[in-house]
Amino acid sequence: MAAVHRLVTKLGLAERINDSLALLKVHLPYHESDHVLNLAYNVACGGTRLEDIERLRHDTAYMNALGTDLIPDPTTAGDFCGRLAEDDVVALMEAINAVRPQLWTGRGRDLLGPIAYLDVDGTIVPTGGEHKAGMDISYKGIWGYAPLIVSLANTKEVLYLVNRPGNAPSHQGAAEWIDKAIELVAPHAERVCLRGDTDFSLTAHFDRWAEKVDFVFGMDNNVALRSRAEALDEACWSRLQRPAAYEPRTGGTRARRENHKQRIVTERGYVNPRHGHPPRPQHHHPAHRLPTQPGPSLQHLEHHRTPRFG
Repeated sequence: MAAVHRLVTKLGLAERINDSLALLKVHLPYHESDHVLNLAYNVACGGTRLEDIERLRHDTAYMNALGTDLIPDPTTAGDFCGRLAEDDVVALMEAINAVRPQLWTGRGRDLLGPIAYLDVDGTIVPTGGEHKAGMDISYKGIWGYAPLIVSLANTKEVLYLVNRPGNAPSHQGAAEWIDKAIELVAPHAERVCLRGDTDFSLTAHFDRWAEKVDFVFGMDNNVALRSRAEALDEACWSRLQRPAAYEPRTGGTRARRENHKQRIVTERGYVNPRHGHPPRPQHHHPAHRLPTQPGPSLQHLEHHRTPRFG
């Protein structure tokens, strides 16, 4: 954490956050940046809830790494979180993004490579609460939220994270945040490429995006598009041959080993819970007759294993 905090200080991130957020009337003893960094460092140290901050408050090595004697306690951190409105969250993201180019043009200039890939995706974040504002039920039947994530794949940085109700479609409001990500990354990359699934094939924006970046989106296999593709001459396309993940040194392929577990299940007529019925025996010696009644299930055998002795 000492190295992380030193980098934050060198980039001037704390000052950026303080200039962008005005949530505290009196900065005694903390500024807005103290609260934000306290929450971020808690997650970086494996914390999953605000209460985990209390452990860090009593960690001498952690406090020495930050060079401080005091950090906000969980109750104070929770009060700060309650002060953040939507505009404040956006301002915080922009403040963090404002210092990223210093890394991309400094010692980390090789991280972007010849092509900077911007990935766009939606995900589902479940919640067990019943009083969470904005929560809704997703198409999977899960109560929670459906945030939009725009990330820089080269460095695995999340540039924008936009919270939405659980029933929101993946592409809802995506174009606005894609535009922001392009404006942020394009000046510092030789080439930018957008990537996303079929939900982000927003054809209304293709012409505008094509002037600045390349993009690779999935397309729905609808009748109109399929008929146009099938009408193309064979000389207009070629089959994509994906290279193997690796080449074996021997030049051959490894033979698949025998499934001994399945062989025993088949020979003895056990009920396989994956299929719900005893599999038909394929090979069996005449001296080993199968039982006339259904045998014990695999789940039963798992609870009656032979004890191991060390």
